[in-house]
Amino acid sequence: MSLAQVHHISAAPEDEERTGRFTAVGPGVTAALLAEIEPLVGYALPDGSSHRPADAELRSLPQAFTYAVLSDGSRLVGRTAPARGEATAPVRFHTHAVHLPPGVPLPGDRLPVEAWRSPHWVSATPLGGALPDPLGTLPPGPAPVREGLDDFAVSRGPWLAAVLADLRRASEEAPAGGPVVLVEKRSADVARWLGLAAAALPRESVERLTFTTYTRRPGSSALRVVGALPEDAAAAREAGLRVHVCADRPPADGVPDVWARTAARVWRSRAPELFQEARELPGDPFAAGPLAVIALCSGVTLGPEERAAAAAWAAERPYALDAKRIGQLVEALTSPGIDDRTGSEFDAMGRLFGALDGRCPASVTVPLAAMLVTEAVRGGNGSLELPRRDAFTGPDGEAVAGVLGPEILAELESGAGAARPVARTVQLLRVARLLGVDRTELLPGVVDRLAPALLAEAGADEADGAPAFAPALLELLDEQFDVRTALLGALDRVAPDDPGAVARFLERVTLPFTGTQALPHLRMCAEVPVATTTLGRDRTGVWHRVLRAAGLSPFAEPLVLRTGVGLVWEDRAPTVEEARLLLEAATSDAHRTAGTWARLVDAALGAPADAEDATALAHDLLRGFPQEIGGRERAALQLLDLCRDLRTGAPEPGWAEQVRTLHDRAEPLEPAVRERAFTALVERLLAPDRPGAELYAFVQSDDTELIAAYDHAARSEPTRARLSTQPAYAADCFTVWTAHPHAGAAWTTTAAALLEEVLRPAVRGMSAESVAEVEETVGRTGSSGRANAFRDWSRSSALGRLGRRIAGRVRRG
Repeated sequence: MSLAQVHHISAAPEDEERTGRFTAVGPGVTAALLAEIEPLVGYALPDGSSHRPADAELRSLPQAFTYAVLSDGSRLVGRTAPARGEATAPVRFHTHAVHLPPGVPLPGDRLPVEAWRSPHWVSATPLGGALPDPLGTLPPGPAPVREGLDDFAVSRGPWLAAVLADLRRASEEAPAGGPVVLVEKRSADVARWLGLAAAALPRESVERLTFTTYTRRPGSSALRVVGALPEDAAAAREAGLRVHVCADRPPADGVPDVWARTAARVWRSRAPELFQEARELPGDPFAAGPLAVIALCSGVTLGPEERAAAAAWAAERPYALDAKRIGQLVEALTSPGIDDRTGSEFDAMGRLFGALDGRCPASVTVPLAAMLVTEAVRGGNGSLELPRRDAFTGPDGEAVAGVLGPEILAELESGAGAARPVARTVQLLRVARLLGVDRTELLPGVVDRLAPALLAEAGADEADGAPAFAPALLELLDEQFDVRTALLGALDRVAPDDPGAVARFLERVTLPFTGTQALPHLRMCAEVPVATTTLGRDRTGVWHRVLRAAGLSPFAEPLVLRTGVGLVWEDRAPTVEEARLLLEAATSDAHRTAGTWARLVDAALGAPADAEDATALAHDLLRGFPQEIGGRERAALQLLDLCRDLRTGAPEPGWAEQVRTLHDRAEPLEPAVRERAFTALVERLLAPDRPGAELYAFVQSDDTELIAAYDHAARSEPTRARLSTQPAYAADCFTVWTAHPHAGAAWTTTAAALLEEVLRPAVRGMSAESVAEVEETVGRTGSSGRANAFRDWSRSSALGRLGRRIAGRVRRG
């Protein structure tokens, strides 16, 4: 069919009397469409251009080659070029365009950008008779249109990936942002950029990519790609557009679009035919995998991310490639000249090996397997998917094992195992088995270093769920029975030293220890979460259940005591009641071997002051562990034991001084122990039957803290009640509080205060008979002089009251 052509002349510079006008319009182009077309074909001279250019300057002015989609779905393809005008207007801007109705393709099903080199674009409106259609007379085939694009792509190598990435985004159905601005000194080079995109992008994307090769106003353009001169680049950036200043300084930032980077390498390799081959493969049109596969098979050099994309794509679709291409791909991926492989690339090649193994001949897969195990040993990639054990057969396996075996054994034997990541040790053990390397002699030392490393690395990993090394570790234990047996035994041996860490590890990594190995400590660690969930805060119940899970008695294996105590009381001391239960659950020898006696000491010393059994526990601990308990803890326990004697028995003489001595030895003493000891001492000193020598030693010590405790106990309600109701007790206290006038200041001050503030109110409230009994008792137990002293002390109180009454009456009179 014949397509309508449109001719338009833009206004010339400095020609204010005339405006642009359509000089010829083909059939079917309505006035509404002309109004929409006119802004698209307007032309503005570059800065600094002469309004009366010479012929050479006129030919050097940029041409605007435009492709636009109009509001009714029709399209416009045209060229605007400067042309010589009349004498009054020496330069005009002539547009020659072709209008394509909706749904009508270009002749020959060509792409719009392919028309930019058509020889039938004219620079003047035809007079009489229609000119040939510039689109319908395009030369057949893509060669004339693509002529020179290879050289152009090479010259623009540093900008290729970034521009192709933006042109791809601009070709989406609903692109975000304004147009992509391509800044070139020549508008023809902008058309060449569009030619590069037309070859690389799928056809439907290219047809959405509207453009013009030259404009002075990129920010106001509704097209998706616009060309501009260097002097207009700054304004485009200020408008927030994506601007590429080509043939200037190369961009410093990398391009994250892997497809665009792959397409750029294809163009730089002068192989645009590979784009069509890649489009014939399954997958997303802008996935890097298909293009990277075709490029590698054709000998194009790619980077690590592109190679990884090729391997990953082929691993997912091994059926999409024939045997020839699979061989070419593996050869390219395993080339010995590549020295920049990354972990993600090796991971992808591991998946590719898994997809090809058994599907392809060994001659194809052995190079992949050899590269993978070499990387596992030398590259330290702990997440690498390893080949099966039978991947290496015959001379190939022997050759790889001969090279890598000594390296594996040397690293496993090195003393750096504690600092070596778990994944690395696991990988080495797996590769050793894969290659048939004998590591029997090294295995005990390897697992002894691996067991604590497992706990440390898992403990340092703050993420939820299993640690990163868990899948490979479980595969190792599933593959190698000897390693599983040795490692579980090593973990069982370290569990008593840090059972909490082992229990937390087992919650995150389910180790296979359900076989015939005893493993009592591992079984205890695995049981504690279940027991805690079932029994809650019943720690003794949890302890019994965990101990049963061991399957061994503490008498047979004392270390289960340490594991059980560490699991249940990991970060706190047992209560006194729990400690007594633990002490009774096993012999002192068992606790001594397990080291749990120290936790029992903590329970006794950390008990509150009112804990009834703390002193009895201290007594039992001193008797059961006389050689183990020493230093400050021993003095503190002896102080508790002395409290027991003070309250329930007859302590050895000198106990008042012994309290002070033990107190000093036990510093820093727990506040509850100090309170218990001081209270027991002063209560015993306040008793009527305390030995006089002990009281004398106490008074003469002038110990401020002890005397303060005595003062506090004497002022307590039980003591006050006893003073008020027992004249003999009141007499005894009077004797004590007046018997040492030459003692230290702390005692004399306290005794005087107790006489006035505690004893006097008690005596004042007694009957005359009770007061007389106090006086008589003081005289009988002391002397007549002390009885007189009490009488005077008592009368001074009565006279003082009588005197105050008389003075009051005198003042009132």
